[in-house]
Amino acid sequence: MVPPVSTPVNLRARDWIECSSVEANVMARWPDYRVFLIAADDVDVRSLDAHASALMAEAHAMARAMSTDQVDPHVARWHDAYLDFGVKPRVARPSVDALIRRARSDDGVPTINTLVDLYNAISILHRVPIGGEDLDRYSGAARLIIASGNETFQTTAHGEPVIDHPDPGEPVWVDDLGVTCRRWNWRQTSRTAIGAETRRVAFIIDSLQAPDHVSARRAAEQLADLIPNALRRTITSS
Repeated sequence: MVPPVSTPVNLRARDWIECSSVEANVMARWPDYRVFLIAADDVDVRSLDAHASALMAEAHAMARAMSTDQVDPHVARWHDAYLDFGVKPRVARPSVDALIRRARSDDGVPTINTLVDLYNAISILHRVPIGGEDLDRYSGAARLIIASGNETFQTTAHGEPVIDHPDPGEPVWVDDLGVTCRRWNWRQTSRTAIGAETRRVAFIIDSLQAPDHVSARRAAEQLADLIPNALRRTITSS
């Protein structure tokens, strides 16, 4: 059984953007890392329906045109980072790698809802990991830390809610109530997941594509351009 969760402290988009952070020990270990943050209040989701559908079709076409032997250089850097904290590709893959593989399959990436489909498509097209959060279910700001192993991660197993814990030493995104994404960008918590009724959103775009981080920047620009009044911030090691 999952214990009752405390009432989240919901930040407005501007406060979430300004207060989110990356711990110094993460930057020290992976100095090429950069994160691009996007957040917005009161998103007109219906206006994004057609964009999400078109971009997902484009993402599937691009993924299926890629050779199965082709590994994107940025995705390869993520594999190296995962190996660095002890996770082999067969155990867990960076989210963008898993999405590209799913897009290549006959079934493709399943439709979830407009906002999730939108950022999944942009993740595939730019080959960068992107996570999306419902700010009304998020508590406080986002923080990327190295896990101690004691943090709580709310997820599901066999359709039932359960509490899991990260492995000590893995990078995890957390808010005030626990882990929001394990293994940097592998799996997001069900607690803060974007749903069909979500209207306040935050997106986290992870990049190891030093020095210029072109793909992540373009992905952030595309998301922000599609969502009026979206706020942007980049966190770097410098």
